[in-house]
Amino acid sequence: MRRLLRAGLAALALVFAPVQAGAKTVVDLAGRSVTVPDRVERLIIGEGRYIPALAILDRDDPVGRIVGMMGDYEAVDPATYARYRARFPTIAAIARIGRTSRESFSLERAIAQQPQVAIFGLGGHGPDSRSGEVIRALEATGTVVVFVDFRSDPLVNTPKSMLLLGEVLGRQAEAEAFVAEWRAALAVVTERLARAAPAPTRAFVQSRVGLDESCCETMTRGMMGRFVTAAGGLNIAEALVPGEAGVVALEWLIANPPEVYIGSAIGGGSSLDKPWLALGADVPEATARASLLRSLQRPGIVALPAVRAGRAHAIWHHFYNSPFNVAAVQAFATWLHPALFGDLDPVATLRGLHARFQPFPLEGTYWISAR
Repeated sequence: MRRLLRAGLAALALVFAPVQAGAKTVVDLAGRSVTVPDRVERLIIGEGRYIPALAILDRDDPVGRIVGMMGDYEAVDPATYARYRARFPTIAAIARIGRTSRESFSLERAIAQQPQVAIFGLGGHGPDSRSGEVIRALEATGTVVVFVDFRSDPLVNTPKSMLLLGEVLGRQAEAEAFVAEWRAALAVVTERLARAAPAPTRAFVQSRVGLDESCCETMTRGMMGRFVTAAGGLNIAEALVPGEAGVVALEWLIANPPEVYIGSAIGGGSSLDKPWLALGADVPEATARASLLRSLQRPGIVALPAVRAGRAHAIWHHFYNSPFNVAAVQAFATWLHPALFGDLDPVATLRGLHARFQPFPLEGTYWISAR
């Protein structure tokens, strides 16, 4: 059966192989030298949540080149997807080449869209650097696979990924402008920490609060776990979790209490009847704070010294895979070192980045504190 499938895909490759004109060589985030067309007009993306990154490069029509995308955006961040759909209705007609997991990716449907370039992540919900058979099959059609990363090592790879996308899509000036602002926003935190050299604040990030009744999923050496270190903190879960993410027992958390507790919110305005933290594009501040206060009443969590002291916060979960992650780092800094960063306004940073680099202004609440 597998042999027949490969034969079928090979036939598709011959039928749908795109015609390439001029080309240029770039090095992607997997360290691969790949040759991409000078003019990319047909693109597939391994996660729908890459659309804001594409919008940084082309605010007027960020979805115009996309011929295939995974269906994760409307599933996991429906509020932001709805804003894009209202502004760019053609997003709904883009072929869905999978749902929200690597396993759901349809190679046949992807090939049928005749893409010139596929943008995949080093890791994530869609095909990634471990998807060898998918990569080989796409490359056999003439589709160039390019890897980016906003997730595994976000504060190192976000500027690299944006500059790479700018080069691939012929939008170098737009990419350089964004990266300059991103680096300046990060430097506000890192340079002040370097000068003041405060003792690291012990912090814990609970990921996807309310997804189920268990405790506690967390992020450590990847995703938002990196934000803790960048903001002058000590991520206490690194002692137990060696990778990007994992789970610690509630009993361990109680025995090793953080000075600051941060929960990530997977809920939005359409899920206020769920036990999730609610943050995002259509969530008022009062609603966000109410969802945080409710979540802090969970057994064990309510007794944490950080919660009792009011040093408990919530953050929009999707910053873990977003080029706007630098605003979240600033928010973390104000929570971990409030005296040092009392003058910092992360909301203004995020609002400014949206105003310049997104097709609509910032609306909603993206982080909240218990006090």
